[in-house]
Amino acid sequence: MSEEKRKPIVDVIIPAYNEQESIAKVIGDIDKNLVREIIVVDNNSNDDTGKAATAAGAKVIHDGRKGYGSACLKGMEYVNTKSVAPDILVFVDGDYSDHPEEMKLLIDPIVNDDFDFVIGSRAKGNRDKGSMQPQQVFGNWLATRLLKWIYGVTYSDLGPFRAIKWDKLMMLEMIDTNFGWTVEMQLKAAKQKLKFIEVPVTYRKRIGISKVSGTVKGTVGAGYKIITTIFKYM
Repeated sequence: MSEEKRKPIVDVIIPAYNEQESIAKVIGDIDKNLVREIIVVDNNSNDDTGKAATAAGAKVIHDGRKGYGSACLKGMEYVNTKSVAPDILVFVDGDYSDHPEEMKLLIDPIVNDDFDFVIGSRAKGNRDKGSMQPQQVFGNWLATRLLKWIYGVTYSDLGPFRAIKWDKLMMLEMIDTNFGWTVEMQLKAAKQKLKFIEVPVTYRKRIGISKVSGTVKGTVGAGYKIITTIFKYM
């Protein structure tokens, strides 16, 4: 009889800025049998996000510098201090727009088929009406087209719900501290020829107002950052 495959070590990073109303729901819906630790990076919130996350059972790291990518980097910095590194790192947003109970869908292709990187695609899955603003849909379309034209890689989405092998993530040498984070990971994965796949995920209207699509300034700023990041690595 062949030796049973070792259960992978999975850690989760949740970047969170002012998500006190939603963060406990996100943490509560994660299968605790699937993951070793849930790390919430409190991205300089001015509400009780950190307290709510701690009460829900997460490890809370405080990041004094605002920025989506900054929070992700801070979480990775903490993970890198562990005596035993994870096999897989999962990123999921703290606004409850993703369905954390679908996490296994992202992990299974890595465990069973040796993929390096898995993106939860909202474009291929089911989106609740109003869960993505028209400017988000267009921005995703434009960004993925540019990635195909410039880097020859086909993506359908820049979805934040994603899983990646820890050693492959470290290879990418991520640096973006803001909204270029997701596209930086995807284009660097393409340049490094990581084996990736997109899996359909479910997406719902977030709790609270989006810091990006909820304002004109946020939408324009994020769009500009994504486009400039794509051209930066040509």
